[in-house]
Amino acid sequence: MIGVSIFIAALVMLLFGFPVAFTFAGIGIIFVILFADFNQLAQVPFRIYSNMGDAGEGIVLMAIPLFIFMGLILQRTKLAEQLLESMGRLFGSVRGGVAISTVLVGAILAASTGVVGASVVAMGLISLPVMLRYGYSKELATGTICAAGTLGQLIPPSIVLIILGDVLNVPVGDLFKAAIVPGLILIACYIVYIVIFCLIKPDAAPPVPLEDDSVTRVRVILDALVAVVPPLMLILVVLGSIFTGFATPTESSALGCIGAVALAVAYRKFSFSMFWEGSIETVKITAMVFAVLLGASIFSMGFSYTGGEEEVERLLLSIPGDKWGFLIFTMLLIMVLGFFLDFIEISYIVLPLVYAVVEALGINVVWFAILVAMNLQTSFLTPPFGFALFYLKGVAPSNVSTANIYRGVLPFIAIQFSMVLALLFFPEWFGLESEAAKLW
Repeated sequence: MIGVSIFIAALVMLLFGFPVAFTFAGIGIIFVILFADFNQLAQVPFRIYSNMGDAGEGIVLMAIPLFIFMGLILQRTKLAEQLLESMGRLFGSVRGGVAISTVLVGAILAASTGVVGASVVAMGLISLPVMLRYGYSKELATGTICAAGTLGQLIPPSIVLIILGDVLNVPVGDLFKAAIVPGLILIACYIVYIVIFCLIKPDAAPPVPLEDDSVTRVRVILDALVAVVPPLMLILVVLGSIFTGFATPTESSALGCIGAVALAVAYRKFSFSMFWEGSIETVKITAMVFAVLLGASIFSMGFSYTGGEEEVERLLLSIPGDKWGFLIFTMLLIMVLGFFLDFIEISYIVLPLVYAVVEALGINVVWFAILVAMNLQTSFLTPPFGFALFYLKGVAPSNVSTANIYRGVLPFIAIQFSMVLALLFFPEWFGLESEAAKLW
C-alpha cells in the first residue's frame, strides 16, 4: 500500500496548510528515496522538459498565461462595472431583473475573462448593494452572485478546460465545443429558477425603477448594447477562431490578448501602468500554476515508481458497478476534494490517477472532462469551504451573514448537482455522444 500512502501523505500535508507545489515535490522525492531507487531522481529534469517542451503539451500550456493576461486586462478596464450598470438598468424594472442581469453578466465575464474570484468580487461590490437597497432577499442576492461568478469554471475559454485538456490528453478545442451547450443550459436554469422564485415570493425581488426618469427606454437599450457588444465580439473572435479551425487555442489566446488591449483603448482605460500591473499579476498567477504542475510531475513520478498507479488502478477497477460505479465514485471523490483543494491541485493530482482507468474502461474522455468541469464548479459553491463563498463574504456588507450566503447558494447547488446527473445519464441532451447508453 505504499503507492496509496503517498497520496494520503500529500493530502494530509495540504490540509495542514503546507504550500502545494513544494508538498507535491517533497513527498514525491521522499517516497522515491525511501521506497524506490534513488537513482531514479535523475529522471526529474526529463519529466519537466517533457511537460514544458515543444512536443505539443507545452504549446497547449502556453494558452494559460495568455488567457490569464486577457482576463486581467479586461478586469482593469472596469468591464464588469459597465456591464452590470447597463444590464441592471435594462432588466431592473422587472421583478428579479437585477438578479437576472447578474447571471447574464456573469456569463459574459466568464466567456471573456474566466477569473472566478474577480467576477464574484466585482458583482459583490456593484450588484449586491443595489439588490439589498431595493429590498431583495439576501439569500437570492448572494446565491445569484456566487453562482454567476463560478460560470468561469465551465464556459470557455476556461483555464480549467485548458488544464483538463492537458492532463487528459484531449484537444482543448474539443473541450471548448463540448462545454458550450452545458454552459448555456446551466445559465438558462439559473434564470428560470430566479423567475420562478420571484413568482412565488414577489416581495423578495421587487422591480428597481430608473434613477433618472428622463432616460428613455431606447437610450437604456442602446447603452446596454454599447456595453455588451464589444466583449461579445471579443468572445466571438476567440472562440470562433478555435471552432472554425482558423487558430489553435494557443493562437486564439494571443488574439484574445490583442482584443483585450484594443477594448481597453476603446474604453479609454488603457495605460502603460495598467499594462505593466496586468503583466506582473499574470506572471504571479502563471508561476503558481506551473509550480503546481512541476510539483505534481515529481509527485506522479514518485507515485509511479512506488507502484501507486497499479494499486489505484486495481482499486478503481474493483469498485462494484463497473463503469457506473467508477464514474459515481470518481465524481463524489472530486466533489469532496473540491471542498478543500483548488481545481489546479485536483486536476494535476487526482485526474492522472484515474486517467488510466478511464481509458481501460473505454469511457469517452471529452464527456468525462466536461463532467469533471461541472463537478469542480459545484465544489466552488458548496459550503463550508466553497471558494466563491469566501470571495463574496470578503466584500459583502456587515449585515450579510455567512448563513445568508450558505442558504442562498443551496438552490443553485441543487441546480448544478442536477446538471451533473443529467450530464452523467443523458449526455445526448447536451450535444455529447450518448456514452451513457454504452454503459448499460
